[in-house]
Amino acid sequence: MKIFNDYNLGSLKLKNRIVMAPMCMYMAEDGLANDFHNIHYGNRALGEVGLIIVEATAVTKSGMITDKDLGIWSDDQIKGHKNITDIIKKYGSKAAIQLGHAGRKCSVKGLTTVAPSAIRYSEDYPVPKEMEIEDIKRIVQEFKDSARRSVDAGYEFIEIHGAHGYLLHEFLSPLTNQRKDSYGGDTKNRVRLIKEVISAVKSVVPKDFPVGIRISASDYKEGGIDIDEMIKIIDLIKEDLDIIHVSSGGLVEDQEIDVYPGYQVRFSEEIKNKCNVDTMAVGLITTLEEAEEIIGNDRADLVSLGRVLIRNPYIILNEDKEKVKSVSAYKRGFLK
Repeated sequence: MKIFNDYNLGSLKLKNRIVMAPMCMYMAEDGLANDFHNIHYGNRALGEVGLIIVEATAVTKSGMITDKDLGIWSDDQIKGHKNITDIIKKYGSKAAIQLGHAGRKCSVKGLTTVAPSAIRYSEDYPVPKEMEIEDIKRIVQEFKDSARRSVDAGYEFIEIHGAHGYLLHEFLSPLTNQRKDSYGGDTKNRVRLIKEVISAVKSVVPKDFPVGIRISASDYKEGGIDIDEMIKIIDLIKEDLDIIHVSSGGLVEDQEIDVYPGYQVRFSEEIKNKCNVDTMAVGLITTLEEAEEIIGNDRADLVSLGRVLIRNPYIILNEDKEKVKSVSAYKRGFLK
């Protein structure tokens, strides 16, 4: 099966094409990792997943989605992350982290919610503070500092979270970004913050250290981002990225979306072909046969599995022995 072929993500060699998608577990306290995270991610490494992307991790306390999110805004949080990366790598997988900021979708009471414009997500959320230039500069610095901590913690790939209606996505979409300054207006201006964040992250990671981004290819709402504009966005940022993790939606509560198995793969395929970039496909992909179709037909370079890995962390090991005889678990005697 082609999904068991290795793959070079920048300078990082993956043993197969299966990725664990970042999924919020809401099990942290004060942003600190604990035994749950070690067991949770360690199990997927035992299951031979090639790359494990640790859940959305807040670059600042006010950037948490909930008060149970992982964080990496403090040096005190490095040790917990180092425990995660140690166990992932001990069992043969590669360790990645997704750095994010919730923006107007922060639900933590008592924290100041910020966004490009003072437009709230829904009636259940407060009206966010419209960010001033000083706030934007601070956010860029927070991504930079968190990237440095990520390297210190042993992560081997950083994914910047630019999807699902969180802060960077909010800057990208005209539905949530109604600024009149250099960070709003046309596509080039709305991309400005993401370009600054990418540059800041790249400035503190080792040479050839892979960096990618997760994007929402469509807002599923009139007036928002569609695949044609996302292609223009990718063309503006692709030079400094190793891969594009192609998701969709999440910006508005009343999105007009039709969900079905593999519903986002078409976006990955179009971005891969039209932007000439490597992509990671995700979205209700639940079997290795589906993943094989995607890789075999060159619709993506990697396949990101989500909830199926919660239900079945050993999906690779449960495949027919003849199809997985090259994986290290087979050599360790897990399969006989």
